[in-house]
Amino acid sequence: MEKQSLQQLQYPIGRYDPHELITDEKKEAYLQTIEQVPQAIRLAVKDLIDEQLDTPYRPGGWTIRQVVHHLPDSHMNAYIRCKWAFTEDNPLIKAYYEDRWAETNEATGAEVEISLSLLEALHTRWIRFLRSLSDEQLEKSFLHPESGKTVSIRQMLGLYAWHGKHHLAHITSLRERMGW
Repeated sequence: MEKQSLQQLQYPIGRYDPHELITDEKKEAYLQTIEQVPQAIRLAVKDLIDEQLDTPYRPGGWTIRQVVHHLPDSHMNAYIRCKWAFTEDNPLIKAYYEDRWAETNEATGAEVEISLSLLEALHTRWIRFLRSLSDEQLEKSFLHPESGKTVSIRQMLGLYAWHGKHHLAHITSLRERMGW
């Protein structure tokens, strides 16, 4: 097996590349991906022991355990941002320090089942909400305080479909490299 670069380990499926136009077909594909992420993550960590869960997916990167706990942290924030965008007029959302969240006690030491269950429940609600939105409602947006950009709910679909696959690939590529 050839040695992978740090960039390849960090972005195993490549960096997110937002699309200008999200067609109905892309929208449906993104929704299906978001819907399937919890089960895919559950399968990816199945039968891993604590030593494996506490292995970083790359040098200087998070452990598999931290990745699993990061997903509901991130996706809860995304779900709430979508709800703010839907219920308010282009609100300024709250950013958070995901790196600091990943260093908290439960993110570094709790059983992954806690976050797997949370992710499943969260995605069930999130997908139900997203599928209820009309095309016009998908254009509702929020303002991100760090980038200063306005982000629509429709744009969030592509980003979070990528985000789930990105972290899934961290886990599956490490398993493959380690022969787990």
